[in-house]
Amino acid sequence: MISAIVLIKADVSRIPEAAHEIAQIEGISEVYSVTGDIDLIAVARVAQHEDFHGVIADQLNKVAGVLETSTHIAFRTYSDEDLEAGFALGLDD
Repeated sequence: MISAIVLIKADVSRIPEAAHEIAQIEGISEVYSVTGDIDLIAVARVAQHEDFHGVIADQLNKVAGVLETSTHIAFRTYSDEDLEAGFALGLDD
């Protein structure tokens, strides 16, 4: 799977409704309400790069209340297990 992180600016009066609708889109695995310059962060996971268009451009960007998005495609995913294994290299048990 290919992952993308989508930073979303939303109409403040529609944040909960927009988040719920975005979470229902096939290909969106998580939606977070956050503090800072943006209102929501969505994680999209698709099989092929071309699939991002259908998930993000055709659906997510058209959700009522979504004002602006910025999409960041992940090159590599690091999990807690990957990080622990990397830090343990060369150490004897």
